[in-house]
Amino acid sequence: MIFQCHGETCGIVRWMRIILAAGGLYHLLFAAWTIFCPMHVLGLLDCKAQGQPVLWQTFGMISAILGLGLVIASKNPIRHWPIVLLGLAGSIIAITLMGCAVFREELPARALLILAANDVIWIPPFVLILWAALRAHAGIPPSRTQPYSIDEAASVYQLSDGRNLKDASMEKPLVLVFLRHFGCTFTRQILRGLQDLENQAKQHHASLVLVHMLQSGQEMHYLGQNPDIDRIADPRCELYRAFGLGKGGFYEIFGPQVWWRGALAIFKGCGVGHLAGDGLQMPGVFVFFQGKVVSSQPARSASDLPNLEALFAENADLANTTDRS
Repeated sequence: MIFQCHGETCGIVRWMRIILAAGGLYHLLFAAWTIFCPMHVLGLLDCKAQGQPVLWQTFGMISAILGLGLVIASKNPIRHWPIVLLGLAGSIIAITLMGCAVFREELPARALLILAANDVIWIPPFVLILWAALRAHAGIPPSRTQPYSIDEAASVYQLSDGRNLKDASMEKPLVLVFLRHFGCTFTRQILRGLQDLENQAKQHHASLVLVHMLQSGQEMHYLGQNPDIDRIADPRCELYRAFGLGKGGFYEIFGPQVWWRGALAIFKGCGVGHLAGDGLQMPGVFVFFQGKVVSSQPARSASDLPNLEALFAENADLANTTDRS
């Protein structure tokens, strides 16, 4: 499902409000049932252990607090996303605890019906609301209705040395590495191997250029011992859009492959930093020569890293040209 989000306003808002209001009302009614009629609940579950009424009344109080929170969140689901996140976490915890109790035969199987109504059915809409909130808070809305063409963008955007992108590409091939935000563990992994990446570009008689999403000059904090590398600031992601790089979907940003590669990168010491750019923007690598894209490597997931050997191998004519230069 696609959400059109700008700031804290998303195209799909009405159903979010209805879901949260319905969820809040349900939890308040469930709380009233368990607080004022705990024996009825226990009779339904065939539980007669000492202390069970107090336990269910406590559970009801928690449900009442959650229900009130969801009603409040329904006024602005995107702004009040932490309440939705707590609701999702509470549902997951309840499913785990009650599921284990049923498995150990501490609760009858009919308890799963309560579990389904109280927790399971709310998880999908909560996840969708949180995804919309992430897009609203982490994404950078475009400033132009129509994106630049590559030729327009190349004439407008400048490298850190003052040359515009198009003029610079007339001299030699440019390897444009479009980064994710600087707090991303995969961006940090690229920056750790930046010297090797630059050497690979030079072997093909090309220049490495980093494209980032910060204001010009702010990237210096992240470059470490590579302050002289060419770079382009694109805080509105307009150059990204011109080269066909859009926002990632849920699978591209949070898919299993991303988690696995992210864990490996963190284990290697790359770490994770604060959000410094658009958290949804997808990366990519392009060879740009004489005002044209001659080879491309758009990322299919947030974890994809530059592979310059494969990038140059895509275009044999370019390889022959660079070998002769």
